[in-house]
Amino acid sequence: MSFHFERVELADVSRHFGRRRAVSRVSLAAEAGEILGFLGPNGAGKSTLIGMLATLVVPSSGSIRYGGRSAAQAGPELRGQIGLLAHELHLYPELSARQNLEFFARLYGLDPDGAVRTGLESSGLADRADDSVSGFSRGMRQRLALERSLLHHPRLVLFDEPFTGLDDRAVTVVSSRLRRLAKEGAIVVLATHDLDLADGLVTRVAIVRDGRLISDEPAPAGLRGRYRTVVGR
Repeated sequence: MSFHFERVELADVSRHFGRRRAVSRVSLAAEAGEILGFLGPNGAGKSTLIGMLATLVVPSSGSIRYGGRSAAQAGPELRGQIGLLAHELHLYPELSARQNLEFFARLYGLDPDGAVRTGLESSGLADRADDSVSGFSRGMRQRLALERSLLHHPRLVLFDEPFTGLDDRAVTVVSSRLRRLAKEGAIVVLATHDLDLADGLVTRVAIVRDGRLISDEPAPAGLRGRYRTVVGR
């Protein structure tokens, strides 16, 4: 049985790629039921932070702990508790929506029938289940990829620019899904530079610039104004 954790904590975490400093000495925590937003301009270090939380990027220094355990201490089962939606959607365009979800459900050792049915309904794609993904719009693919990342009911869900290329309907579907995940007790972390979409969605904001954390606070009313005050632009 996978271990249960309610908190993820970064302590003085840095990541360097050669001589380039992507993240510098970031310390913060995310709790179950929160939607934590990494906010900042492109190149601020948001994607690197998501990659480190996902255990795909190893910190150059500092530590990340999941319910008090490091990734090494938690072992392989930790990744079974993480769901990731990154820039690459990891969908097979030649397969149908149903076939894509069935493939990933089997990778997680799940009974595909129930998991796939739930995923198709949650994405609003039940009526397109047997259509090839190659004919889907960006928004449809994004919604399907979101459900692909959630098939195994992860404790920690990580989203890197989840609203890229979405129309208003898709934004509403994805936002509602993230709120439901948090309400169900998941730890939700998303990285975005779109302040308008983050406003009213995130419950906590971590503003990063040039790889440094410059603000970590409950989401304020008027997020854009607060962002400008902190970042100075």
